[in-house]
Amino acid sequence: MSNDEVIVTKEGLAKLESELKDLKTVKRKELAERLKLAISYGDLKENSEYHSAKNDQSFMETRIMILEKMITKARVVDSENLNLSIVNIGSVVILNDIEFSEKIQYKIVGAAEADVQDNKISYESPLGKELLGKKVGSIISVNAPMGIIKYELLEIKAM
Repeated sequence: MSNDEVIVTKEGLAKLESELKDLKTVKRKELAERLKLAISYGDLKENSEYHSAKNDQSFMETRIMILEKMITKARVVDSENLNLSIVNIGSVVILNDIEFSEKIQYKIVGAAEADVQDNKISYESPLGKELLGKKVGSIISVNAPMGIIKYELLEIKAM
């Protein structure tokens, strides 16, 4: 994998493209209106509304540039044709937390679409690195702030 490459699933690429479209169309227009209103207040030197809108504009334009670069450099992982005998980017894994006897399901994705709230973990994360290439039945140990956590890999499936 190239350092510039951004690994994403089809779903992840669609989310990036959707965010970019929203920023370029809806959000830019909203921000232009905010700027127009702020300018109407006069005296731009001490106009906090104007400075806030300009700051937001800077962040938004930076995000647009980042998204455009990510989309250009995207390598889409085909989760439909995965080898399900081992964990790959695009796999869904079901793990058993050995200490608490608790089942957990994670999707292994690229860093750009990792979202712990949605159980999507990056293949670059400590757990993701340990899972890649493992087979069902493997015991995975992950060094976490609270100590070593051990998981048993119960199942591998496609997204």
